[in-house]
Amino acid sequence: MTTRAKLTLYSALATVLVTLCLTPLVEPGNWVLRAVLVTAAAGGAGAGLRRLAFSRALQVPLQLLAVLYLLMLLFVQRAMDYVLLPGPRALDAVGSLLAEGQKTVQEYTAPAPATEGVQLILVGAVALIAVLVDALAVTFRRAALAGLPLLALYSVGTGLNGADNAWLWFLLSASGYLLLLFAEGQDRLSRWGRVFHGTSQDGSGTISHSGHRVGLLALACAVVIPLVVPQTGLGLFDGGSGSGAGLGNGAGRQVTSLNPVVALTANLTRRDNTELFTFRTDTNVTDLYMRIGALDNFDGVSWKFSEQRLQAIENPLPGPLGLGPDVQAEPFRTEVKISRNLSTEWLPMPYPADTVTVRGDWKYEPSTRSVVGDGGQKTDGISYSVVSKDVRPTPEQLRKAGPVPNDVARRFTTLPDSLPAVVGQTARKVVAGKNNPYDQAVALQAWFNGPEFRYSLEVAAATGNEAIERFLREKTGFCVHYAATMAAMARSLGIPARVAIGFAPGTDLGKGSFLVRSQDYHAWPELYFPGSGWLRFEPTPSRGSAPEYTAEKAAPVPSAQPTEATTAPSTAPSAAPSSSSSCTAQQQRQDGCADEQAVTPVSVEERPWWLEWPVLVAALVTLLVLALLATPMLWRIRQRRRRLGTGRRAPGGDGGGELTDQQVLAAWEELIDTAWDLGIPPDDSRTPRTTVRRIAEAGQLDDTATAAAGRVALATERVLYARDAGAGLPLGPDVRTAAEGLRASAGRRGRTRAVLLPPSSARLRRRIGDRAAAVGEAVRSRRDRLTGALRRLPGLRGRGEQD
Repeated sequence: MTTRAKLTLYSALATVLVTLCLTPLVEPGNWVLRAVLVTAAAGGAGAGLRRLAFSRALQVPLQLLAVLYLLMLLFVQRAMDYVLLPGPRALDAVGSLLAEGQKTVQEYTAPAPATEGVQLILVGAVALIAVLVDALAVTFRRAALAGLPLLALYSVGTGLNGADNAWLWFLLSASGYLLLLFAEGQDRLSRWGRVFHGTSQDGSGTISHSGHRVGLLALACAVVIPLVVPQTGLGLFDGGSGSGAGLGNGAGRQVTSLNPVVALTANLTRRDNTELFTFRTDTNVTDLYMRIGALDNFDGVSWKFSEQRLQAIENPLPGPLGLGPDVQAEPFRTEVKISRNLSTEWLPMPYPADTVTVRGDWKYEPSTRSVVGDGGQKTDGISYSVVSKDVRPTPEQLRKAGPVPNDVARRFTTLPDSLPAVVGQTARKVVAGKNNPYDQAVALQAWFNGPEFRYSLEVAAATGNEAIERFLREKTGFCVHYAATMAAMARSLGIPARVAIGFAPGTDLGKGSFLVRSQDYHAWPELYFPGSGWLRFEPTPSRGSAPEYTAEKAAPVPSAQPTEATTAPSTAPSAAPSSSSSCTAQQQRQDGCADEQAVTPVSVEERPWWLEWPVLVAALVTLLVLALLATPMLWRIRQRRRRLGTGRRAPGGDGGGELTDQQVLAAWEELIDTAWDLGIPPDDSRTPRTTVRRIAEAGQLDDTATAAAGRVALATERVLYARDAGAGLPLGPDVRTAAEGLRASAGRRGRTRAVLLPPSSARLRRRIGDRAAAVGEAVRSRRDRLTGALRRLPGLRGRGEQD
């Protein structure tokens, strides 16, 4: 294979290896097969154009055209004229797929569904990178610059995927890039003549391999060192790290985060209802929401986090904003155990928290009373404890709430000028006749829970002006739409409001324990009332539970619902409880009363961290890299023992008796290799005696070591030149004496290199290459003999003669 063909092959391989870092972004990952096919086509097109001697200026555009045609065949072939010819219909189909893919990307977080549009975007991006890499590395002979498009693709994949398995994607991507650089280096050397892979005694045989050693050593260090060196949390933007929150390393850093609505939507629409965490509480509250944060900034495009300052956690935390002493607020404790299925920078916990006991680098955000990971800290598999307040104001207290402080009103009632007028008009219509903020808020909640509204996950996730206007018109959506719309309507009435993100209570396991799954992700509005602070409301029908303070506690009256259930019994599931039902009102809203069977407690089974497959793969890769690096050292130790063993029959001749020629030559080879390892390359043009003189001068040997090396050289000359070498003394002690003299003058760095990366191990590569060549020659010889035998067969003789 020519060096240019190798460059083409390694360019495609590097692109494919970097492409693998995009696989966590989309499920399922079968789109990778299309990406590999397109990458191979880009390389093949480039090779063909170069062979046809097209000018460089035309090669890249023609490659792009070939790749574009293949993409159309893969994705919109049915829209092509005569199934093969691209036309206006095919271009329209491509545009439609791109628009559909862009919409999916905006609505979902990783892993997004692998729709045809998303696959077209991914495969098209990979195809573009493949053409650029092939053009830079092969057409323009600039393999180093080809790392730029590879880096762009790698940055997109790892940036959106976060830190999960980052070491694996780095290892694959860096390996592909190193292979490309190795091939380019070989191509450069080949222009000077024949590439020499041997181990000539002048040391020039190491030219084509020294770069390999440096590259592999650098790659191994880049993978292994971060495992043992603590991270400093350095980032590109304000000390940010990973995806999600970009957080600094100390107090006073800002919270900046991707919109969590995307993550919420992705989890609600997942087919598998993954277990995320369990919690146990010592309170009797059955509607305990686990909150992670609050979106308090509405700019007409979306509800999002405003930039706030992080502080160190100092228990107890400052008192909740607006909570007065007259409102009942009983403390309770919650123990939380996060599974490894939930990796987020935000701690789920009941609001408002008083104390948080958690290990790791976590910071406190005072405005929303959230606890946020710093320096890449995430919730993977951690356990923690939270003491919170169970705030229970009465309706009468809420009706008599005083005026809202100016700073709170100014910040949490702001609405964009572009807000559609229908929002305020609808709000005023719903609360007509209600003369205080509390009754207005309850009226809004009741209106959303009315029969006109329908819960559906089929609606695109959005919280901006257009989404709110469409939701008020169509009255169909899920928790994000209900929470965002009610918060906007409350602000239009002058009630401070924001959108909280977190989890509904989940499955009641009994004895105060709950299991929260991915489909328990939830959003709800929080409204501010002086004296009570921020309070939760629940406008989403059939999800969560309305808090008790949103309903008047009147005298008990007969309820029609139980009567209907007892007078009209049915075996079919019913939303209304039977007379024997023990379900609470909150459990009824959470669809938890389908039957009276006992709920079997479910525990989140956690394997030890060292049994997780990424850790096992990392350990395996580390062991393989270390074994690869240790191979020269181990081979050299084995060679030394074979040559300078102990006893009468030892190769180096430590024992008594006459030495064989093989033993003398083995001792000489050991002396030469020892000098080579310590920085004195061999020179086959010299005689043994002049070689020893050169070693003694370069190695600054003393008289004893020089004399020992001279005796080895004299014995070697007798074997090589004399008719009868005669009996000789054991040479093992002389070789060791000379080696000790060489090591004494080599310095610590030279001695370390001689042990870990001995240059004489080039003999091993030459031996492997010779053996591989011998095997190849044997295979070719047998093939030729088999071909000749077949041609001599009667049925094939005539054909062979014709050939």
